[in-house]
Amino acid sequence: MTSRGEGVDTKVLVVGAGPTGLLLACELALAGVRTQVIDKREDPHRESRALNLHPRSMELMDMRGLAGRFLAVGRTVPGWQFAAGLRRRLDFTALDTRHSYALLLAQSRTEELLSERARELGVEFHRGREAVGLRQDATGVDVEVSEGEGRPLTVRCAYAVGCDGGRSIVRQAGGIGFPGTDESMTAVVGDFAKADHSCNEQARRHGVLVARLEAGLTRFVVMDPQRLRVPSTEPVTVEEFRSSLIRVCGTDCGIGEPRWLSRFGNTTRLAETYRRGRVLLAGDAAHIHFPVGAQGLNTGLQDAMNLGWKLAATVRGWAPPGLLDTYHAERHPVGHAVTSGTRAQALLVELPLTEQYRYPATLLCTLLDDLLAMKDVNRYLAARISALDTAYPATSPDADPLVGRRMPDLGLTIPTGWAHVYGLLHDGRFLLLRLNGQGSALDPGDTDRAHRARTVTAVRHDEHPDLDGVREILVRPDGHIAWATRTTEPRALHAERAEALDAWTRTPSLDNG
Repeated sequence: MTSRGEGVDTKVLVVGAGPTGLLLACELALAGVRTQVIDKREDPHRESRALNLHPRSMELMDMRGLAGRFLAVGRTVPGWQFAAGLRRRLDFTALDTRHSYALLLAQSRTEELLSERARELGVEFHRGREAVGLRQDATGVDVEVSEGEGRPLTVRCAYAVGCDGGRSIVRQAGGIGFPGTDESMTAVVGDFAKADHSCNEQARRHGVLVARLEAGLTRFVVMDPQRLRVPSTEPVTVEEFRSSLIRVCGTDCGIGEPRWLSRFGNTTRLAETYRRGRVLLAGDAAHIHFPVGAQGLNTGLQDAMNLGWKLAATVRGWAPPGLLDTYHAERHPVGHAVTSGTRAQALLVELPLTEQYRYPATLLCTLLDDLLAMKDVNRYLAARISALDTAYPATSPDADPLVGRRMPDLGLTIPTGWAHVYGLLHDGRFLLLRLNGQGSALDPGDTDRAHRARTVTAVRHDEHPDLDGVREILVRPDGHIAWATRTTEPRALHAERAEALDAWTRTPSLDNG
């Protein structure tokens, strides 16, 4: 791997080859930024680990032309559990998206697919390399990388991104605090090749999560009141798992041939900042929480999508002033919402298992089940858990109400035929949609900007009241709306468009790619 004094420096070093680090590397490489990924593991994870991709994550994959790869190997389900103990599930089918489902897919397969894409884009991988320290200055970061025995190698990069999990060395070495709450309860998870599926509904009625995985595996997640305070560091045995199932739901569900057993807790922490100078954090390095609602991996993917184009624009010299700071400004509140929300969801799991609170907790769960039966309530919580409701603050008080919101995946007629909006984002550029049926290119003399933004004249077909009257929309590479206008007067429209393009895709001062 490239080290100081051994040639051209790496522009971005991504530490950690989990889903977050892999998607970030893909985004950087797509934008033409030289990227290296290091991971301390010699081989990729083989355990299933995190289980699913929520609707917004599937939309992100769709934006890069990858959704088909994931759908080919995963299994869709119409919703997901808000908290164990509730009878009703969140209904993703009611959401305004073409990906109105959760995709059941082992994390190992997600990593496999993203690794494949990263290699197609020319990302350089180095496994068995562990970051052990770093120092940054005004022009870059020196990352100390251990390759086993011997003196660590110093890797010089313009930026270093910690995607190295809850115990992130990048976060610690970068001096970024990680406040939060310590573990107070644990649960066990196991994937088994043998299971009696006639017991599935009985197990679910008693709060056990049961999910059918690929390759004939079945996942069980169990919270046993008698084992609730066992530290997450204590290994899980098949005997313990079987005993807990019997105590909780009256049957061991015929489990056998375990493929993965683990114990996890409710430690909840959020990084004080997602950026300190040239050091950034994403995924579990920035936020950890109880995995209720299956939000962790998905939040990390959305971190990567937000950061990727901003970091690439900064490295390549065309980022507007302060763009990289908006990564923390936009994603830290999302991390706060997720960590706060999962603490509340975890209480819905823990309290019914605690003798002192069992009865009132049961009443609360009954009330919440009644609320989830209301379509508007279910849709509100489903949008929150799936991240389809994520909206970022507008940069101007005069901005259109659409600015910062997720761009709907409209069906469009364009000069070359039929398309969806997300199909026009595969190359990772900004997208200027002219919905007034006029114009087919950026303004004359703007050929350089075409490398950063494409213009498409379109007629929309999907009904979407919020877009009524909108003439033009500038869509960010991550699928959020940068600018929108309802102006009809040609000169005013031209001026607004020029201002928006200058604000988001200015001429490069220096190409460092």
